[in-house]
Amino acid sequence: MALASSDSESLEWSLPVPSVQELAIQKLDKVPLRYVRDDLDQTTPSNPSLRVPLIDMNKLANPESHEKELQKLHFACQEWGVFQIINHGVFDESLSKMRQQVQEFFDLPLQEKKRWAQKPGSLEGYGQAFVTSEEQKLEWNDMIFLKTLPLQDRSLNFWPENPQEFRKTVESYSEDMRNVAVSIVRFITMGLGLEAQKFCDTFKEGTYEIRMNCYPPCPEPERVIGLNPHADISGITLLLECGDTPGLQVLKDEHWVNVEPVNGAIVVNLGHIIEIISNGKYKAPDHRAVVNNSKQRMSIVTFCYPNPSADIGPAEKLIKSGSPPVYKTLTNAEYFHSFFNRKLEVSFIDSLKISLS
Repeated sequence: MALASSDSESLEWSLPVPSVQELAIQKLDKVPLRYVRDDLDQTTPSNPSLRVPLIDMNKLANPESHEKELQKLHFACQEWGVFQIINHGVFDESLSKMRQQVQEFFDLPLQEKKRWAQKPGSLEGYGQAFVTSEEQKLEWNDMIFLKTLPLQDRSLNFWPENPQEFRKTVESYSEDMRNVAVSIVRFITMGLGLEAQKFCDTFKEGTYEIRMNCYPPCPEPERVIGLNPHADISGITLLLECGDTPGLQVLKDEHWVNVEPVNGAIVVNLGHIIEIISNGKYKAPDHRAVVNNSKQRMSIVTFCYPNPSADIGPAEKLIKSGSPPVYKTLTNAEYFHSFFNRKLEVSFIDSLKISLS
């Protein structure tokens, strides 16, 4: 999830903020001051010639093409930390239904959406994440965030009953994303030379959270940010675009690269947990969302975490082979406590490194 806070004690909740969709409806000429992001480095160039790797899951599963596609996946994890997958096993109809429900939710009148608004003490619900002060600069997006798996983590008072099929669709979609996560984690860990089944099992019993984003058109897109640059704290993150409008960008060799939507594909983004398991061989990339002045963009993001009972640390096999551990091994609770209570001037992943002094 994106990080934007001036108060490290308060990252587990968010203040209510205006709806960006409602601002967009007003057809403003200028962006309200709280959204103007002159503090962000807008000078990093983009590189239109770079393309995020595309991985074919059928080729990974086929013995004849497995080795070559696994090398391609290993390269993607090592050099990019992000890639798109096709032939992932989720029916187009299921993806279309989820997109439709998200579209219908964000199309509802504001007062109806507010029935599912965030409440103090929780990031779940409709609103914005990590807003902790009235002075804080805001992102140009509205979102709804839900914990979906395991069942006992669900807070159904935040799950919209309108649109009518929303809950049922999110339930089904969560199961689909868990299956995709387990499948891709199998191949990611194979690429590291690890025993894949152990990691598949921990993601089968893992926790899954879904954030649905709406990025309305903006009169001054170059002065705002849809989502602040950040790396994810998940194991992996799965992103489904709701249309063909680009907006996701990943930092590669100090250039922002557009992740161009590919029909039927799911974007896989490595999170810090995989970075730690790999002992730094694979990296969780910085990424952000930008907006434009004519088209609304929506995305559906699933954060996939291993079983909370599993410790988070470098895989034993990787440190036994002579490489010293780069990262500490933490319990799940210690990992999240470190994240929610960190000093914001220190990068989270750097704070988990073993000091050599």
